[in-house]
Amino acid sequence: MKKKTMFFGLLALLAAAPAFAADPSVDEIINKANVAAYYGGDDGRAEVKMTIKDSQGREREREFVILRKDKEDGGAQLFYVYFKKPSDVSKMVFMVHKSTDKDDDRWMYLPALDLVKRIAASDKRTSFVGSNFMYEDVSGRNLSEDSHELAQSTDTHYLIKNTPKKPGEVEFSSYTVQIDKKTFLPVKAVYLDKNGKEYRIVEAVKTELIDGIPTVTESKVTDIAAGSSTVSTFSNVKYNIGLKEEIFTERYLRRPPAEVRK
Repeated sequence: MKKKTMFFGLLALLAAAPAFAADPSVDEIINKANVAAYYGGDDGRAEVKMTIKDSQGREREREFVILRKDKEDGGAQLFYVYFKKPSDVSKMVFMVHKSTDKDDDRWMYLPALDLVKRIAASDKRTSFVGSNFMYEDVSGRNLSEDSHELAQSTDTHYLIKNTPKKPGEVEFSSYTVQIDKKTFLPVKAVYLDKNGKEYRIVEAVKTELIDGIPTVTESKVTDIAAGSSTVSTFSNVKYNIGLKEEIFTERYLRRPPAEVRK
């Protein structure tokens, strides 16, 4: 539902104007935003180029392919990330089994050691392959981990304030998310540290309509305190390609499927 903000100078026109629609509930907003951000189509594939810039302007790059399959819209999901470049991360694999009623299961395959490593739930808020993104950013934060409040509603956006239910387990005190009213895509998240100071910003820099689905094609994370940032650019995005669930199993950590080797 969209809030109309039409103003008329004459009482006659005002009387003829459509009634104002109420904002959806906070739960409706965050659930729609979660689906818009992470559940486009039944599955998907994208090629990602990640550029990491440190405080001195030096850049490093990562290139990988990400596969996603939904087991339930708004619920359990499977993610498979296959690294192609540079050589020090080539053939490395990150896999997630996302849940809504328990901690996600995460694995990392390190080809240089031929080692499959489980990533502990306590590590989900740590750096993803040396970038400003975190492991949790790949599949999204579980909605049940935060309390949610509608802080503001404008003509174009909702602003949701999110406060962790277990503050001792995370590095932030709260964060706000700006959500586009037309697409319900989250377009900006601002994190506050334990002193209430802004320290991390996540932004949707570019969005496109792909196969009729609003899609973020460039995102940026800025670490204000460190003076570093990471930009991820998504290309060759495809939805509903019929990915098989067996791809997202441990046997494919060492033997990447054809879908990521293309």
